[in-house]
Amino acid sequence: MPFIAAGEITTHYALEGPEGAPVLLLANSLGTSFHVWDPVIADLAAAFRVLRYDMRGHGLTDATPLPADGTGYSIPLLAADALALLDALGIEKAHVCGLSIGGMVAQHLAATAPARVGRLVLCDTSALIGPASVWDERIAGIRRDGLAAIAPGVMGRWFTDAFREKAPQLMRGYANMVARTTLDGYLGCAMAVRDADLRAAAATITAPTLVIVGDQDPATPPASAEALASAIPGARLEVIADASHIPCVEQPAALTRVLVPFLTAA
Repeated sequence: MPFIAAGEITTHYALEGPEGAPVLLLANSLGTSFHVWDPVIADLAAAFRVLRYDMRGHGLTDATPLPADGTGYSIPLLAADALALLDALGIEKAHVCGLSIGGMVAQHLAATAPARVGRLVLCDTSALIGPASVWDERIAGIRRDGLAAIAPGVMGRWFTDAFREKAPQLMRGYANMVARTTLDGYLGCAMAVRDADLRAAAATITAPTLVIVGDQDPATPPASAEALASAIPGARLEVIADASHIPCVEQPAALTRVLVPFLTAA
């Protein structure tokens, strides 16, 4: 169970795959630990040195208190955490794949630290995930009722009806993952998403980019993925059938079928 001092926090991470292989950094979604990537790790670690980590306030990584001014964390702060992890592990450059908020972190990394990013994969994410009023309502509800109260609704956004019906124990496990995220970590990252607008940054990204979206994703739907791919020069869009917001869990084989060839292309 590796931990490392990365910047101002202690980060929980896993580094798997052949030494000397290209590094692939995976950034997870709001309310999950790096175990959200478990269904695809065997395929990815066969070709890459895969670095997974728990985002600030998630999993076993440190949660820092929310700022006293009432704001949350920020996408630049979370991207700095990812860079600090790469620095602490002596990794100069990596392919980066981010899911949801992890995709926003990945966009910021590619726009502001282009020398550190090889190829870029943006999975079920957007440059702007709003409106802010929706996030404010969610934040108020969590402060009032706790994270466990929102977990069932989150499962409805993350996974299709058919998948939830087929895998009830898995749904219970992912609901637990949401409910047991630290309150400061979840709220801080929710505020980071609420306050982020990466549309101008997207136009500056130079890394070869693949945008992926589940065809039934209500949180960052295919239309927003199309807009993101259009905003990034040369980006390509792939739609995963029969998937909602977390295709690495719901359709892992379909995800790796598009992910691996893109990352290994000449």
